[in-house]
Amino acid sequence: MNPFETHEVFNQAPPFGDVNLFSIDPALQEALVREGAGWAFDELTALGERLGRFEVLDLARLANANGPRLAGFDRSGRRIDEVEFHPAWHALMDLMIGAGAHSSPWTDPRPGAQVARAAAYLLFGQVENGAQCPVTMTYASVPALRRAGSLGERWLPKILSLDYDPRSLPVGQKRGALIGMGMTEKQGGTDVRANTTRAVPMPPPEARARFGEEGEGAWQIVGHKWFFSAPQSDAHLILAQAKGDNDADSSGLSCFFVPRFLPDGERNAIRVQRLKDKLGNRSNASSEVEFCGAVGWLVGEVGRGIPTILEMGSHTRLDCVVGSAGIMRAALCHALHHARGRAAFGKPLAEQPLMQNVLADLALESEAATAFALRLARCFDQAGAPQQSLLGRILTPAGKYWICKRGPAFGAEAMEVMGGNGYVEDGPLARLYREFPVNSIWEGSGNVMCLDVLRALGKNPDAARAALQAELAPAAALDARFARYAEALERDLGSTDEAGARCLAERLVIAVQGACLLQHAPPFVAEAFIASRIEQDVGGAFGRLPAGLDVEAILARALAL
Repeated sequence: MNPFETHEVFNQAPPFGDVNLFSIDPALQEALVREGAGWAFDELTALGERLGRFEVLDLARLANANGPRLAGFDRSGRRIDEVEFHPAWHALMDLMIGAGAHSSPWTDPRPGAQVARAAAYLLFGQVENGAQCPVTMTYASVPALRRAGSLGERWLPKILSLDYDPRSLPVGQKRGALIGMGMTEKQGGTDVRANTTRAVPMPPPEARARFGEEGEGAWQIVGHKWFFSAPQSDAHLILAQAKGDNDADSSGLSCFFVPRFLPDGERNAIRVQRLKDKLGNRSNASSEVEFCGAVGWLVGEVGRGIPTILEMGSHTRLDCVVGSAGIMRAALCHALHHARGRAAFGKPLAEQPLMQNVLADLALESEAATAFALRLARCFDQAGAPQQSLLGRILTPAGKYWICKRGPAFGAEAMEVMGGNGYVEDGPLARLYREFPVNSIWEGSGNVMCLDVLRALGKNPDAARAALQAELAPAAALDARFARYAEALERDLGSTDEAGARCLAERLVIAVQGACLLQHAPPFVAEAFIASRIEQDVGGAFGRLPAGLDVEAILARALAL
């Protein structure tokens, strides 16, 4: 024996990987079938096997450790405004685009298409989250571009393509295209009506001379964006004030489609000032830009930019919910896997009663988030039914508020399960923890979401109450505690003011989660959720489950290895 060998390494859990992320998640499998997308089961099984491989999971580490870099100029001094990425980023993008995470409900709009896509997106959320940003924006752009006439006809075949093509070229020379967004400015943030970016129509003779038929309806844009997401995208949807020949002639905030390359092959006048140095989402590029006479095309009506963007925003908000549920699931898997593989005080962590309470509480939160996310996706599938459309209008902002808001506390608790091993960058928990806040901030912060809930409820209070009653009534018939909770919630729907909007949004989500679990989850899951979320206040740290619950059954279900 080497006398200088100081110790043997033991009592360390092996890395988590080479697992089928779909097959080890009964809650996701059941929700997929329940919400109408059972036909995608085999496809998601194959995807879960692929995404759970060690080499795929490691792409997240590489992409985040080697983040994007702005190359503003070429070696001759010509402005190029390019963003360079590590090969791991491109591999992740290729996986998602190839799987149709940006397009499947639009290219194959069968019943359950949004649910199937949400389940796949939740699986991708367990791997890497920065690459989900451009995928989400591309997915969300399609409904608006389908109504954009010849512009949509030219671009949609490339947007819906399953080929990931990162080359910087005019869209006509590419196999596929991605879409980004640029909404906020320095002075306004959430208050986009304060935007100062100005768009004026190009004189038709000039536009036709430069771009031919594609020049019809071109506008010239001057201004800036403080957050310009994924500047490497082939085009962006932005908001700008539509103006005439002088500033007094204003038609209001409008939505414009601004490509990186113009129809004549020239780069558009979009100047990337810098990339944001962000807390998380570090694999993805976010930027500040200036429009120095950039050219764009109107999407929707002049002065109706916010309603046009809101349709896109509803789909991006859905992805915030699903993405947060995916990060929760990833953090839970890593924490529970660690607890099963590490012993303390004579037995595995996963068998210590207090640790079981914490882990089971996390497992309940994750399963409830998954159930809610796929239920919400069914609202999008059934948007043609008035009641489902209204329910989606209410639950989308409520879910974005509560599911995303629970994320950071969830991530911190999962990290604590792993102790110092969770806090260092060698493992995934630190990265996952940093990813949680962005979904709560992007596409409207918590207060914005809760005010949107009040607006949705206030537009037609009777119809809103009827939609929620129809959703909750079957579960209320199964449990008196839930019935009392639902009755109190319905009573308060029309009487909540702005100061109480957060509490109302929280209660709405918990009620829908409880209804899903009472009707469809195993009794030991439903009972634990009702006892810990309905009978008592949700506030406080995880690990507050009351005595008498079957925590071992909850944990066995949570990670079915």
